[in-house]
Amino acid sequence: MIKSRRIDAICCAILAVVLIVTCLFINGDALGITASAREMGYESKLFDSTKVHTLDIVIDDWDGFLETCTNEEYTVADLVIDGESVQNVGLRAKGNTSLTSVASYGNDRYSFKIEVDHYDSGKNYYGLDKFCLNNIIQDNTYLKDYLVYTMMADMGVASPLCSFVYITVNGEDWGLYLAVESVEESFLTRNYGTGYGELYKPDSMSMGGGRGNGQNFDMEEMLTGGQPDDDQNTASDRTQQPQNPFGTTDILSQLADLSVDDILNALESAGLDVSIPDTVNQTNAEEVVEAILENNDMREVLKAFQQSGLLSNSESTGKGNFVQMGKGGGGMSSEDTMLQYIDDDPDSYSNIFSSAKTDTTETDEQRLIASLKTLSEIVDGTVDPAQAADVVDIETVIRYFVVHDFVCNGDSYTGSIVHNYYLYEEDGVMEMIPWDYNLAFGRFSGGGMGSGLTSEVNSPIDSPVSSGDISERPMIAWIFSSEEYTELYHQIYAEFIEKWFDSGYFEQLFDQTVSLISPYVEKDPTAFCSYDEFTEGVETLRQFCLLRAESVSGQLDGTIPSTEDGQNQDSSSLIDASLLDANAMGGQSMGGGRGGMDNAGEMAPGNRGNMTQPDAGTAANETDNSVAAMAPPDDENIPERTDATASATPQQQPSSSDEQSEELPDGVPEVPDSEDAQPEESPADPPDGTALQADMTAGPGNRDMQPGDGMPGQDPGTNSFQWVWVIICGGILLVGIAGVKLYRRW
Repeated sequence: MIKSRRIDAICCAILAVVLIVTCLFINGDALGITASAREMGYESKLFDSTKVHTLDIVIDDWDGFLETCTNEEYTVADLVIDGESVQNVGLRAKGNTSLTSVASYGNDRYSFKIEVDHYDSGKNYYGLDKFCLNNIIQDNTYLKDYLVYTMMADMGVASPLCSFVYITVNGEDWGLYLAVESVEESFLTRNYGTGYGELYKPDSMSMGGGRGNGQNFDMEEMLTGGQPDDDQNTASDRTQQPQNPFGTTDILSQLADLSVDDILNALESAGLDVSIPDTVNQTNAEEVVEAILENNDMREVLKAFQQSGLLSNSESTGKGNFVQMGKGGGGMSSEDTMLQYIDDDPDSYSNIFSSAKTDTTETDEQRLIASLKTLSEIVDGTVDPAQAADVVDIETVIRYFVVHDFVCNGDSYTGSIVHNYYLYEEDGVMEMIPWDYNLAFGRFSGGGMGSGLTSEVNSPIDSPVSSGDISERPMIAWIFSSEEYTELYHQIYAEFIEKWFDSGYFEQLFDQTVSLISPYVEKDPTAFCSYDEFTEGVETLRQFCLLRAESVSGQLDGTIPSTEDGQNQDSSSLIDASLLDANAMGGQSMGGGRGGMDNAGEMAPGNRGNMTQPDAGTAANETDNSVAAMAPPDDENIPERTDATASATPQQQPSSSDEQSEELPDGVPEVPDSEDAQPEESPADPPDGTALQADMTAGPGNRDMQPGDGMPGQDPGTNSFQWVWVIICGGILLVGIAGVKLYRRW
């Protein structure tokens, strides 16, 4: 009997352990047990970048949806992604200034945000909850975002996944877009595991249009430095109101002596269709400018003034010479968006905490403030630079800024308008996450027609902030606070140049991608540019990158000055990029093209209603839409750049992958010939006839879906590994029970 009781106790103990282990695996998140970054199913589905995907939007009233896009309100729709139906998703237009820009172009080609879980929090697409469909505005190359995100990911930066998608609406062609993974829950889980930290998207709330970015601009507040008349204003009030942009010089004083025609022509050349109330004296430049700023998107207006040369800031020493709108002259921003330490009050960081993408607590806010304080003290020289390791992920942040600096993006943290980045923080350690690079490669404030891109190609790598003093941007300034960090920055920069350019990989990937998307660009009915402008733009972008790599190599080996002061003192060794037409790549002032400005300078009509039925015999069948997956070669055995390649002028650079393939070093993958590759389903054909027909018959919003009904890739929250453990533990439990009964019977 004693022996029997012991065996019962042993069996019960074993069963208890099995049950506990099972609970831990199934409910680990709730119990504080977290997993590391994991592979998500959608990585090999929608974000397989080796082909152009098809995406059909099935919606009842497309024209009605387009008419209300600027409201950024969700409507129900169904998607057919590569033939798979995804039902009852949330669809809305997205963008800040791009929303008003699309309207000003007379074009309905908006960017879109898709929330798979908008109407049902348990739904997802192979684990993906949200993604964006970028309309490729201000980018004649179609490639800027794609290239930057690809470079960032390869360099070890947590970067959004992306792929090209040919969109149809109710079966009719709409255009070639870039699908981009939203930086939200799925992104965080993929990169940091289920126990991820906090995510923020700092942005000055009073600048520009778009959801959450404040379109209610007040001219009087701006001209008084954004300070209300009440002396009792709080720190939160100060950060949320626009700052006086110029100090002793302001917008009106610079524009008041100009004619109204000059002002309107500058805005028109930038593609802006401004609104001026009839009550305004249209012969008075000061009144016209004030009315324009109050009734239109301020960011776009100021960019247009600056690019046209009508507006500058004599107090700025930055390369971009852009209008200053932050304390200390650091750009169109506030101290918190520049990630400066202000004080210990969370209200002083409203542009950070009001833009939190995760549920934050007061403890989270104080932890981030403490990290910002340490970072600012490192830049000020009051604490040891070694403490940077406590508040930033040293190598990851440097890798981010290496790629970021290479692509010359002024519309960013290091530019005149401090925005377009995500800030990730976990246990006090911060990282930067890239976002929105359609104005990269010198197109934010690059030269106009005929001026070339020599300044941008030679942008000094050790003077990476284009407006204001680098000390105002502590998230990058710490890199230059010690020789050790600066040397690491140079080492990683050299690694990047070797992997991407010295090996020939960039040109191979570039040509491969251009070949992949060209047929879709050519038939894109809503494109912002013509096909000829696309081909000119991609060649300009190619040459820009090659010349930029040549300049960076020279800066790293000391043959070209790597600081702004050094280049101002001696410009003799700078790489000549004067033959490159900055406007060819698209940017602030886009002309021509479908949906842009016509040759007479008038706004071309929009494309809504001009969609054509898919033609199964189009160019998509003439070239392969699937290419071999590529990865940059390993660092080993990479030869040095040849003198011929390094010193080639734009006319001398190879222009096709065929010319390059014979000269590529060993270990670099070849681009497959189109006749050897097997084409995927053409976007000219409807995605999946049966699925599409069923969707259009049922109508969006009438699916009567229940949890678990036919959702492709539906992830109920418990992965297969966890279910394996459930089965194993259940089996052990059953065996244990059977064993006890057999023992008792024996």
